[in-house]
Amino acid sequence: MKWKKYIAMMLASVMVISLSACQSGGDNSQLVGVSMPTKSSQRWIQDGDNMKKQLEDKGYKVDLQYGEDSVDNQVSQIENMIAKGAKVLVIASIDGEALTDVLQKAADNGIKTIAYDRLIRNSEHVSYYATFDNFEVGVQQANTIVEGLDLENQTGPFNIELFGGSPDDNNAYFFYDGAMSVLQPYIDSGKLVIKSGQTGMDKVSTLRWDGATAQARMDNILSAHYTSDTIHAVLSPYDGISIGIISSLKSLGYGTDNKKMPIVSGQDAEIPSIKSIIAGEQYSTIFKDTRILAEKCVTMVDAIFKGTEPEINDTETYDNGKIIVPSYLCDPIPVDQTNYKEVLINSGYYTEDDLK
Repeated sequence: MKWKKYIAMMLASVMVISLSACQSGGDNSQLVGVSMPTKSSQRWIQDGDNMKKQLEDKGYKVDLQYGEDSVDNQVSQIENMIAKGAKVLVIASIDGEALTDVLQKAADNGIKTIAYDRLIRNSEHVSYYATFDNFEVGVQQANTIVEGLDLENQTGPFNIELFGGSPDDNNAYFFYDGAMSVLQPYIDSGKLVIKSGQTGMDKVSTLRWDGATAQARMDNILSAHYTSDTIHAVLSPYDGISIGIISSLKSLGYGTDNKKMPIVSGQDAEIPSIKSIIAGEQYSTIFKDTRILAEKCVTMVDAIFKGTEPEINDTETYDNGKIIVPSYLCDPIPVDQTNYKEVLINSGYYTEDDLK
């Protein structure tokens, strides 16, 4: 049986190589442009790698580019993809408001666009959207805080501070709104107290999801409001922000025997944060399996090339200001010390060595 499996795998590999060879050279009839925002975040590297591999396994040519958090770079790269003759664009936008003109160029050239993970706004030329259930991500982040503080059984009050994602990323508002749908009743009852008084995305957002920016804001909050009080929880929407927050907290002695680390949430299950969770610093993260998201996006690309309708499970939620974009929402999974092995290692997403 092992030999049969080996032969089957070899035959499959030969078929993929042969198909890829047919698409090589100057033929761009099956070229897919994949535009990712940055390599500064581990998750985007994984997204890009997964997308490229899965598309190439199906025989497509892939032009994968990273904008490195520069809108001008991303626009220029997308224009390049259009000039090369890409038939489909997959775009994880840096600024979801800034691509209207370049998507018009794409549409004028008969190119379909799929928004990847981040919704592209103010354009009628977004064919589909592949993402996770972003409101549910926020709900899960808040639920880990409820669990970590045992709010159902403890009287409190507990001090909490709120951090949001980048204000130019549509997802950040879904994360925040989802979290507040859980936390607001506890805030209203007085069981959770925001000593800084800072609420709402206009006050708590973190431009470009930058950890250093979050750390500086946490420094300011701690020095202004917690010189004699203790902070018990921090809502963080993303692991890179969580790491910055934790650095600020540790600088004031949190995480020691005398000063317990607050409950700090996160998102994306990045390796530094999983190590932090294992070490008992960050409390939780939300795992969004980029393999599954890439797979769903690749099926969309495949359907476009074949002239069929891709699988969609949401036609109501994502209004980009021009149209409601047909979407496929994948399921996020909360991760903490109790289940990281089962969710991340047993699934093959990471190895034990990755987390040492």
